[in-house]
Amino acid sequence: MRFGLPSLLLLICALPAFAADFSKEGVAFLNKHCIGCHGEKKKNAGVALHTITNEAALLGDRKKMQSVLRMIDNGEMPPKEKPRPTVEEFDAFKKSVALVFDKADKNAKPDPGRVTVRRLNKTEYAKTIRDLVGIDFNPAEDFPADDIGYGFDNIGDVLTLSPVLMERYLAAAEAIVNRAITPIPPKPPVRGVSGKYLEPATNAEKIGRFRPMTKGNLNSLFTLTLGGEYTFRFRAYATGCGSEPVKVTVSVDGKEVKTLTFADGDDKKATEPEFKFPLEKGNRRIAVTFTNPFKDDKAVERTLHIENFHLTGPADTRPETQMKLMACDTSKPKREQIAEILRRFAAKAYRRPATNDEVGRLIALAEGAETRGENFPGAIQFAMQAVLVSPKFLFRVELDDRPQSADPRPLDEYQLASRLSYFLWSSMPDDELFALAEKKQLAANLEPQVRRMLQDPKAKSLVDHFVMQWLQLQRLQSFAPDARQFPLFTEQVRSAMRTETSLFFEELIREDRPILDIIDGRYTYLNGPLASLYGIKDTVGNTHDPKDKRPGGKPIPYDKFVRVELPPESIRGGILTHASILTVTSNPTRTSPVKRGKWVLEQILGTPPPPPPPDVPELKDDTKTVATGSLRKRMEEHRKNPACANCHAKMDDMGFAFENFNAIGAFRAKDGEFPIEPAGVLSDGKAFKNPNELKAILKEKKELLTRNLAEKLLTYAIGRGLEWYDKRALDAIVAGTAKGEYKFSALVLEAVRSDPFRMRRGTN
Repeated sequence: MRFGLPSLLLLICALPAFAADFSKEGVAFLNKHCIGCHGEKKKNAGVALHTITNEAALLGDRKKMQSVLRMIDNGEMPPKEKPRPTVEEFDAFKKSVALVFDKADKNAKPDPGRVTVRRLNKTEYAKTIRDLVGIDFNPAEDFPADDIGYGFDNIGDVLTLSPVLMERYLAAAEAIVNRAITPIPPKPPVRGVSGKYLEPATNAEKIGRFRPMTKGNLNSLFTLTLGGEYTFRFRAYATGCGSEPVKVTVSVDGKEVKTLTFADGDDKKATEPEFKFPLEKGNRRIAVTFTNPFKDDKAVERTLHIENFHLTGPADTRPETQMKLMACDTSKPKREQIAEILRRFAAKAYRRPATNDEVGRLIALAEGAETRGENFPGAIQFAMQAVLVSPKFLFRVELDDRPQSADPRPLDEYQLASRLSYFLWSSMPDDELFALAEKKQLAANLEPQVRRMLQDPKAKSLVDHFVMQWLQLQRLQSFAPDARQFPLFTEQVRSAMRTETSLFFEELIREDRPILDIIDGRYTYLNGPLASLYGIKDTVGNTHDPKDKRPGGKPIPYDKFVRVELPPESIRGGILTHASILTVTSNPTRTSPVKRGKWVLEQILGTPPPPPPPDVPELKDDTKTVATGSLRKRMEEHRKNPACANCHAKMDDMGFAFENFNAIGAFRAKDGEFPIEPAGVLSDGKAFKNPNELKAILKEKKELLTRNLAEKLLTYAIGRGLEWYDKRALDAIVAGTAKGEYKFSALVLEAVRSDPFRMRRGTN
């Protein structure tokens, strides 16, 4: 968090009436511990603090003071050879600074900050192309990886454009338009099925060129990639008709489309009826069915002999994307048709109305292509390719008519639509958002639109890209536990771990559950392999313990995820005991209480410990050392080092609460030959005996959880790190979420309503 240490923000809520006065205690602290190296005469690292002698000077050098606090809190200052402030001295100093900042923030002019022009990242590019063009492949698959800032890959400041990426954009644009538009459509394909291989199946070797049918039907399944008009024909002749010809019907998916009759004949007189009808894409079953299988005396069967089925089509082989992209009023002159097509495409691609100049240049490109010999679709294809490599498409540009003004003002409606859609969907606005923006009604309808968008399947992007990055679960893909120690860890289990956490959050969003479910939600999603790892056997959470006899449970299928209701006493409630989390916070050969405790402090509570001092020795993991005691005992020895004790006191007990779970999340009672002790005491003095008691304590810290999640979500939503002037907006989000009963929609709505999300300012 760039606007200061999280611990500093939290101090404000608990400041006593006698909190230190900065002009006295704060300045005295600087004089005692800092001015010697950072004063008027000596300015180590170019940092001078002697001018900070009162509140006004402190506020004028706010960023510098935040850096000072961070350096001290991280143990980087004062230097090792200098006396260090006591914990009490530092706390008093932080409180005095916090009072000054809080007072200033409450009276400051709102500042929404500035968002750097943002390049679409790989995910946003692929999803935008999907929604803009409708293609069915990922054109960003071979793009270079995006850089990460503040934990996310959609931060404007780090989304650079390398020469390699520009080359990939050019190649991708060509590939996209070639798939979307076919200047010279191919001839309609013909699908033929010999009578021998029509269904129902039979012994083909015993059948000649014509397959006889005396009752029922013969049919075949056709898989169609395009809808449209198709031509069906089949070659056949009848025998044994007598006075009444053979009658058959032709049906598609059980629906009759044609009735036919056949008189007596032979293979030389076989006929081939042909007729047309529309078919939708997908699997279509076409059948020829007997409707009068017997003669009047029922002594001799009428027989229809079928040689083959042929299905030709569709008549129009242009891809659906081409018909959608090139839809226009064909009664208009060609130049107006080009303008209609390209104006619509450019407006969607640029995520705002295209100007006349922009459309004019695209028309010129298309007409130039026609002059060089391209046909009409080829000319449109060429102009669209230019749109897809334009900075107006590749970057989210929020044009500003007052770029030098520092006054906050609302984003225009199209910019707001883009911020909404890329926040919740990682893609461009849909038609409904565009329509509201065009009418200037989006800002007035934010809440219903947010609720609609969260219920849309595209909101899964919020889980796949926000949640997974916030929880650092990308590391799961590369985690490689020792195969001998953890044979249950397979690629199938790795995938299931991620899916469990993903489905948990999908339900939290879809059902608008409280964000506190993150700590102890009594539900999860399991398939067979993951349920086996957990020792859970049915959908009501029964384990293999004979004492577990909750009724109503169904077996968990091997290859399908199902919702599992967890009983109150289950240790698997919430995400902290998901195998995905437990695995990425482990080492390849053993658990890591330090990583697990640090992860909870950092990712859940937003109170990360300072980094370890340099040259801290690694914990020994050799066979001889491991045999001397449990990991907890060995860690306690490690903590005897004074340089390690303070940080480990914050992390270790919290991490040891999960020590009953091995390095891939399976439950165990012992660490080797030693019993596991999951009890502990947090730095605030609260004690717990097991993971569920720790979860109960963490759930009480809902203000910390909400503030941390709000900070992460707002950072992701606006694509920049938060600054000190965002604190007021963050406070409002936290308060509004609490007022909304901590529901996920309340958190999102408060973020969307905040000044940093819906406002802007210039550079000054």
